[in-house]
Amino acid sequence: MDSTAYHAKYFAHDLTRRCASDSVEKLASVLSDAQVDLNPHQIEAALFAFRNPFSRGAILADEVGLGKTIEAGLLLAQKWAERKRRLLVIVPANLRKQWNQELVDKFHLPSVILENRSFNDTVRTGNLNPFQQQAIVLCSYQFACKKEPYLRQTPWDLVVIDEAHRLRNVYKASSKIANAIKQAVAPFPKVMLTATPLQNSLLELYGLVSIIGDYAYGDLKTYRSRFIRLGNTADFNGPPDGAQGRVGGTGSAHQRDAQGRTPGAQPAG
Repeated sequence: MDSTAYHAKYFAHDLTRRCASDSVEKLASVLSDAQVDLNPHQIEAALFAFRNPFSRGAILADEVGLGKTIEAGLLLAQKWAERKRRLLVIVPANLRKQWNQELVDKFHLPSVILENRSFNDTVRTGNLNPFQQQAIVLCSYQFACKKEPYLRQTPWDLVVIDEAHRLRNVYKASSKIANAIKQAVAPFPKVMLTATPLQNSLLELYGLVSIIGDYAYGDLKTYRSRFIRLGNTADFNGPPDGAQGRVGGTGSAHQRDAQGRTPGAQPAG
C-alpha cells in the first residue's frame, strides 16, 4: 500500500510521541517486535522500573523462573528504541553468552561481550574506551571492577545488574568488587535483578538498596536503629531454618511468588 503524506505524518507522530511512564503504550513498539511470549507480570515489572522518572533505579526481585531476564530485555529494548544506546549489562561470567544470545533472538538487539582480549583488540582499532560502542555491552563482575575508570567515563543510559545479590555485602569495606561497581555506576540509572534480595540478614537489603541510592534508608546506623528489634539481634542473624525473607512495598523492589502474586510489605521492627 502506498502511503500518503498524511500516513507518513501519522506514523512519525506515533513513533515519536511520549507516553506516561506507567502506560503500556510506552512499550507498544517494543512489544510488537519481541519474539517472546510475555506474561502480564513481566509487562508490569518493566513499567514499574520506568514508573518514577526521578528514581535512580529499581530492584526486580521476581522468583526464579518468572522471567527477570525478559523484564530487563524489555527495558533495554525500550531504551534502544528511544536511541538511548549507552547500555551496560553486568552479569556473572558464565551467563554472558546466554545474555548475548537472548538479546539477539528475543529482542533483535546487538550486544558485545567485553573481556580482556576483545577489550585490547578494540583499543588497537583506535577506540580508547571500548565500553563506548554501538551495541549493548556485556561484561562480568570481575571485569567491571577491573575496568572501573572506563565505566565511570561512559555516560550510561541504563545499567542492568544480573544476580545482584552478589553485591549484597557492599556496605562492608572488605567487599572490594561490590564497592568498585557501586561507585562506578552511581550516577546512572540502574536495574538490579535478583531472586534473593534478602537471604541471611536485613543488612543485605540495606546493601542492595544503597546501590540504587545511598540515602534511601539513611546511613547504616539509622537503618539499624529503625529496623532492628530492641534487645533482639535475631533480625540480623538470619531467618530460622526453613524460613525465607520476603521483600515488598519498599518502593524500590518488585517481587512475586510462583503464582504471580506480589507479597505485601512485612514490618521489620
